[in-house]
Amino acid sequence: MNQTEFLAQIRESDGLKNAVLHRICVDMRARSCRFEIVTDSSYSEEDIAQAERTARAAVPASMQAEVKVVKLIADEQIVRHKILEYLGRNHRAAAACIRAEDIGVYPEGRTVCFTFGVDAAERGFFEKNEQLLPGVERMLEKNFCNDFKGELVDKEKTGIEEEDGEEEEEVFDYRPARTFPIEDFEPIDEANVPKIATYLSDCSFTSDSLTVCGEILYIQDRVSQKGKPYLRFTISDSTDRLQFSYFIRKKTEEKVRALQVSDWIVCTGANEMFNERLSFTARYINRGRAPQDFVPEKRPGKPVPAHYAKVAPEKLTDYSQMNLFEQSILPEDLVNNTFVVFDLETTGLVNVPTGGKMDAITEIGAVKIIGGEIREKFTTLVNPERKLDEEIVRLTGITDEMVKDAPKIAEVIPDFYKFCDGCLLVGHNVQFDYKFIQYYGAQEEYMFEQKTYDTLSIAQGMLFLPNYKLNTLADHYGIVFNHHRAWDDALTTAKIFIELIKAKKCLPKA
Repeated sequence: MNQTEFLAQIRESDGLKNAVLHRICVDMRARSCRFEIVTDSSYSEEDIAQAERTARAAVPASMQAEVKVVKLIADEQIVRHKILEYLGRNHRAAAACIRAEDIGVYPEGRTVCFTFGVDAAERGFFEKNEQLLPGVERMLEKNFCNDFKGELVDKEKTGIEEEDGEEEEEVFDYRPARTFPIEDFEPIDEANVPKIATYLSDCSFTSDSLTVCGEILYIQDRVSQKGKPYLRFTISDSTDRLQFSYFIRKKTEEKVRALQVSDWIVCTGANEMFNERLSFTARYINRGRAPQDFVPEKRPGKPVPAHYAKVAPEKLTDYSQMNLFEQSILPEDLVNNTFVVFDLETTGLVNVPTGGKMDAITEIGAVKIIGGEIREKFTTLVNPERKLDEEIVRLTGITDEMVKDAPKIAEVIPDFYKFCDGCLLVGHNVQFDYKFIQYYGAQEEYMFEQKTYDTLSIAQGMLFLPNYKLNTLADHYGIVFNHHRAWDDALTTAKIFIELIKAKKCLPKA
């Protein structure tokens, strides 16, 4: 009997007339086969009995046949949740663009239409990935008793009005999970399981078949509400810890109970949402360990956010540039590269953890040079989450009252990372500020690794001045500014940088 014939017989029952075959689970060790069926109608015991008879006829006589029926209506909220879950697991780049409010769901008879609201930049990505929408359609048709049709629509046509920063955006981390090979494998429950384990620190996604491996830190006997005994394990693979449940099988109980603290085990099971939290339940436990020389690989930084969340750049027109920076006289290095010139105000001078308690950022000011002209600005105060010293207040003019309602650095750094994407970074004594940015970026897993240029060192190699402070260079070029405010310092540094590169004719060599 093939799958089409099987489903046709299942649908002969009134309660299962629109049923779909969601999944077939075969357990060769237990010699069992479970058919998971989804229906959108109320079903009776007779419907179940008929399905079990069909299942019995579909499998070899030596195997047990089980049927699990779930009633599931293609409710708008459930469909939206399934789509987000699917994108987060299978298309994480797409998941970064699509939020819950970007998904429209519109039933039309047996067909349920869904739409993804995208902007102009995102549309090209989705159209290039031709199999993305069909893949979502197939996934939904396996989960619901309906036909599904998806399409892209312009975001402004979804009827959703975006309110700047008032609603938190659901963010998916679509970096691939890291894995390591399992060594010294010894079967207890099941030999036919993956021999590759996911880092515990990366198990932040749902999965029907997740394999993890770790050293046992703790084992506890428990009993379920139905009186069924189970074990509660805590394991570690040096990247994180994981607590999970395992229901004991009689035939392997002796071997499982022989496991002790400090033993290494391999566990395969389901990582699912339960009470709004991810919860792992092991189906199989075997012996196995990480490689003897296992050193966790560094996880790549987070990708560039799809949208600005707290601080968005603004267009900038600097009238002092008019008729001064003609393309014909600008060096190619200046025209053909994009630069972000930035400056920070901070609570002090400690910019690396080894120097003591890290000082905090109180203001970020930056401008973007595009085609040799200053075109955009990025500026924000930052809540340092500490009281400001009187000397810092006197020097910068930034007060506790000014920063108390400002966004925190964890909220700002993703936007600044996006602003700097694809750019070369410039600053005056740039490494001092850059270490702050790198440190606070790393706290949120945004890795700033751009090449930097320092107007201080460039000026030292070109000009003969009594000193090379920013205000001295500004005086040299006739620039008036409000020193010790990040925005003014960044704009002034950008003007100085342009003048220096115009005179030098090219960027300094590394």
